[in-house]
Amino acid sequence: MTSLPLTLTSAEDGQLNCHYFNDGLCRSCTFIETPHRDQVADKEAWCRQVLADHSPDAWLPAAVGPDRDFRNRAKLAVGGSAGAVTLGILDQDFHGVDLRECGIQAPQIRAIIPIIGQFLNDSHLDSYDVQARRGELKFVHITAAPSGDLMIRFVVRSQHGLDVLRSRRNQLIALIPTATVISVNLLPEHKAVLEGSQEEMLLGGSLRMNLDRVDLHLRPQSFFQTNTDVAICLYNQVADWVDEIAPTSLWDLYCGVGGFALSCAGASVQQTARTVTGVELSEQAIESAKISAAELGVGSQSGAAVEFIAGDATEFTEANLATGEQPDCVIVNPPRRGIGARLSAALETSGVEHIVYSSCNPLTLAKDLDRMPSYAVVQARVFDMFPHTKHLEVAVVLRRQ
Repeated sequence: MTSLPLTLTSAEDGQLNCHYFNDGLCRSCTFIETPHRDQVADKEAWCRQVLADHSPDAWLPAAVGPDRDFRNRAKLAVGGSAGAVTLGILDQDFHGVDLRECGIQAPQIRAIIPIIGQFLNDSHLDSYDVQARRGELKFVHITAAPSGDLMIRFVVRSQHGLDVLRSRRNQLIALIPTATVISVNLLPEHKAVLEGSQEEMLLGGSLRMNLDRVDLHLRPQSFFQTNTDVAICLYNQVADWVDEIAPTSLWDLYCGVGGFALSCAGASVQQTARTVTGVELSEQAIESAKISAAELGVGSQSGAAVEFIAGDATEFTEANLATGEQPDCVIVNPPRRGIGARLSAALETSGVEHIVYSSCNPLTLAKDLDRMPSYAVVQARVFDMFPHTKHLEVAVVLRRQ
């Protein structure tokens, strides 16, 4: 058995050691040489500095999970050659760097990477040559649920690659019995993206992410936080904040597969009636959210007051506020660019009493808060979603002054 490259070097400082990093093969974990507790302290200090003009009444202690075995999703670039593929990243010369032992990946992901590598070798498909713009195999995406179930996605260049993998479907299912979803994605264009728009399912339809309060369904192109333990902390914290606010109506904008909406709806089932509306641009994510809602026993089809709508969050907000509809509380969980000027302006003039804002970019959060001077930050909390990197999640509760 190959030993893991990520090992404790000192029980006192908790610093981790990775031979990929030490050998200069991978530098993705920029701060891996800094003890984890110091990484978290630095992130908290930076957040406080960025949000200094919107200092909350209280900073809650940071939510921190493990600093190894935490990634629930591997995005592996395929390199090498037919019969000798690498699974990991491409270097600056677009040569494959094999990272199959990467210690931040969930153990169940790490365990099957060699199996997938051998499966691809046996297929005799060429890896995609970025410079020559030829070859088939581009990426393998693996997502792990807490139960151990897996979603495996192959990204190929052409119909030929799809046909070969489809013909070997039964073999792959036998090799990886924990895979409940297998698909092949077509990315014929030569561009720096991780997937194309066309997806063919070879097995299953969605991966069940069994979390603390709810089960979420992830379809192949659905987004989910890469750190399951810390994501559960984030969902639970937002649900607790919402229960303290006790709104009778709630909008969850940029709702994704419904993590916040369903956590808040589930928490309210035993309490007062609460209508929850989730809005997300991705139709696939909305379909996933509806499946989870039906299983939870809440949703429009079951007669309970939870609804998911595929649409633009800003347009939805502007249109509904214009008709006089106004929720008691709004959750926003935008991409790194933030909610922007239009949605900030709509909320600023809305009269909505509370906003819960979850952000992966404190800089754009600060800009959005500047645009909403009627709101004061009541509480804030950092979530260490991405150990060994500069990235983090921060959530704040806003109350209209």
